[in-house]
Amino acid sequence: MKGTVKKKKMLEALTGSYEETAAVILFGIGFTILLFHKNLIKKIIGLNIMDTGVYLLLASMGYIAGKNAPIITDPDGAINAADYINPIPSGLVLTGIVVSVSVTAIMLSLAVRLHKRYGTLDLDEIYMSAVNEHDDR
Repeated sequence: MKGTVKKKKMLEALTGSYEETAAVILFGIGFTILLFHKNLIKKIIGLNIMDTGVYLLLASMGYIAGKNAPIITDPDGAINAADYINPIPSGLVLTGIVVSVSVTAIMLSLAVRLHKRYGTLDLDEIYMSAVNEHDDR
């Protein structure tokens, strides 16, 4: 009986917040791609999937049900901070997206240069070619 109760509590904790569960799953998928694929483009895609999981987690943590966006439309009205969500997580997500796009662009441009130089995007083959070039000097 105790095992069944523990399983139910664990399942409730796991499905308590679908956004957090989805964020962890996305991060795990991206991390797995990053670890197990040798193709450089697939690694870049894995890193972007990981980023998406982090942004989803930040955005879900910043959302509070029943609260308003911190946009004040009535300048004469009383401002109660408890009526609004915290804008910091949203700002962090937007900043992270901008940085992620920039990093992805740099990684893709480096991948193009590596492909032009070595003729492949497989990291093991690039490493072996680089070692052979270094030994030939």
